[in-house]
Amino acid sequence: MTHAAADVYDPVRSAGSPHLRAAHVLEDNWTGTSTVPSRGLYPHQWSWDSAFIAIGLRHLSPLRAQTELETLLGAQWGDGRIPHIVFNPSVPLDAYFPSPDFWRSSTAGRAAGAPRTVQTSGIVQPPVHALAAWLVHQADPGLSRARSFLTRMYPRLAAWHRYLLHRRDLGGGGLASVVHPWEQGMDNSPCWDAPLSRITPAPPRTFRRADLDHGSAEDRPTDLDYGRYVRLATDYRDGGYADGDRAGAGGGRFAVEDPAFNALLIASEHALAAIARELGAAGTARHARAERLTAALVERLWDPAEGMFFCRDVYGGGESGALGAERRSLSGDRTSGPHSQSGALRVEQCSQSGAHEAEQCSRSGDRAAERLAQSGGREGEPPSQSGAHEAERRLRSGAHRTERRSPGGALIPERSVAGLLPLILPALPRDIATTLVRTAGGPHFGLGGVARLVPSYDLTGHAFDPRRYWRGPAWFNTNWLLERGLRLHGEHGRAQELRAALLETADASGFAEYVDPYTGEACGALGFSWTAALTLDLLHEPSGADQVVSRPGRDAFDTAQGAAPPGTPPDGTAPRGSFETGAKGGDRG
Repeated sequence: MTHAAADVYDPVRSAGSPHLRAAHVLEDNWTGTSTVPSRGLYPHQWSWDSAFIAIGLRHLSPLRAQTELETLLGAQWGDGRIPHIVFNPSVPLDAYFPSPDFWRSSTAGRAAGAPRTVQTSGIVQPPVHALAAWLVHQADPGLSRARSFLTRMYPRLAAWHRYLLHRRDLGGGGLASVVHPWEQGMDNSPCWDAPLSRITPAPPRTFRRADLDHGSAEDRPTDLDYGRYVRLATDYRDGGYADGDRAGAGGGRFAVEDPAFNALLIASEHALAAIARELGAAGTARHARAERLTAALVERLWDPAEGMFFCRDVYGGGESGALGAERRSLSGDRTSGPHSQSGALRVEQCSQSGAHEAEQCSRSGDRAAERLAQSGGREGEPPSQSGAHEAERRLRSGAHRTERRSPGGALIPERSVAGLLPLILPALPRDIATTLVRTAGGPHFGLGGVARLVPSYDLTGHAFDPRRYWRGPAWFNTNWLLERGLRLHGEHGRAQELRAALLETADASGFAEYVDPYTGEACGALGFSWTAALTLDLLHEPSGADQVVSRPGRDAFDTAQGAAPPGTPPDGTAPRGSFETGAKGGDRG
C-alpha cells in the first residue's frame, strides 16, 4: 500500500508487506476458476475453504471472489447440496484420496441430482456460502449488480439451505445433522470419537492412506479412525447418497448436530435475508427462520452448567459422565423424559399458531424471493409478520427454556471450539453470549491468556494434543469467526487482541494451515489459502471498511491473473488451470 494512494493494490511498492505475502499465496493457489487450499496437499476445490477464500479475495478482486463462488455453486447437486470437493480433472487420480473414482458422484449420486459434467464428492461442508456471497457483493455492489451476481446466486443458496433444513433434520428438532466427520470440517475432533465407535472400520487393504505421505502418523488420525471414515463414506455412497431412514449405514449410524455447523447456517440465513432485500424483497421470513433456528440451537445444544454448546449424537444413548450428571442435577427432571422418546418427536417451541404462521411466511418468502431472483422483478415478501414477532419475543423472553422440544440422542461431553462459534449469531441471548466469552477466556480455551490463539479442543481435555489434526491445534478460520463474534457482542478489546495475534501468527508461520496454540509453531501445509485470505480480511479495519483496494488497483490485479473484464459472467465451461503435481493428498475427505 502506498502512502499517497493507500487504496490501490501496488505489488511493486508494497514489497515485503503482509498484504503482498498473503496475496502471493492466493495467486500461487489460483487455478483459473477457483483456488485450491494448498497446491500439494489439497489440489482440488473445497467447499468451505472457497467461501473463506472469497471473503479475503474481495479485498483484492471482487471479480475473482465472485468467480470463486460461482465455480463452486456450478457443481451443486439437484437436491440442493453443495459438495465438499469439486475435483479438478487436470489432477491425476492418485494425487488425492478419496479421489473421484471413490465417490462416483455421476453414477452413485444420479438419484440425488449429481452433475454429469463435473466430478464431486457426495458429502457437504459447513454452509458459509451465503455469508460469503453477501460480503463479496458489499465489496463492489456496482460490479455485483452489473453481473447479476446475487440474482444468480440466490436460488442456488436458497436450495442449499432447504436441503440442510429438510433433508438433514435427522434429529427432528429443527437443526441440520452431519453424517460424516468430514462434513463438519473439524475432521479429527474428539467430538466424533463416541459416535464413530459404533462404526465398523473398512479393512485397511481396501484403501491407502495418502495423507501420511505429507505428515507423521503422530499428527494425523489413527488408522482405526481413518478406516471408520472410509466405511461411512462408502456406505453413504452405496446408499445413493440418500439421507434419513433410507440412508442405510452411512446416514443411519452416524448423525451429529454440531453447534458450529448450525451457527454458520443461521448466520447465512441472516445473510440470505440481506440478499433478499437487495433483490427487492423484505427479508423478514429469512430473519424469522434464523431466529427460530437460534432458539432450536439453544434448546438442543446449550449446556448452562458447562457454559458452552455441545454436539448432539442423534443416535446416541442417554447422557453419561460428568456432563450428563451435572445437567440432571441442575435441571431436575427436564432431561429425564425426552431421552426415552423418539428423536423425531417434537414439542413445539413457539405457540402452535405462531410457529405455523412463521413457517408459512418463510415458505412464501422463499418462493417470492426465488421468483424475484429468476425474473429480476421487484416482488416483495408477504406482509404478515406476526409469526416472526412471536418467535423473536419468545426467544428474548426465555420461553425456549420452558416449552421444550424433545432433545433426542445425547450431548457429547467434549469441549470443542465448535461450542464457542455460536457467538457469531446476532440473536443469541445476551446472557449466553456473556457466558461464552467467559468460557473462551477460561482454562479450557485460554483466550487472552495462556493460548496465543484459541485451540480447536479443550486445553485440559483428555485427548488434547497441540499438533494433532483438530485435536488441539489452533486454526485461523475458527479464530476469525470468534474475532467476528466478539466484535458483534461488544467485546472490542478482546477482539482487537485476537485480531493482532492472528495477524502476527499467520505471517510468522508462513500462512500455515494450523499452528500450535501455545507457541504459534506452524503445522500442516504452508501457504494455506484460507489463512492468507482471512489475513487479508483482518488487515482491513474491523469497522467493516472493505474498500481498501480501488477499482483501478482491482482491475490491475484481475488483468495480472488473466481474469475476464468486469461485467463478463462466466459461462461455466472455462477450463481449470492445469498443473503438474506428484503430491499425495491428505484426509479432508
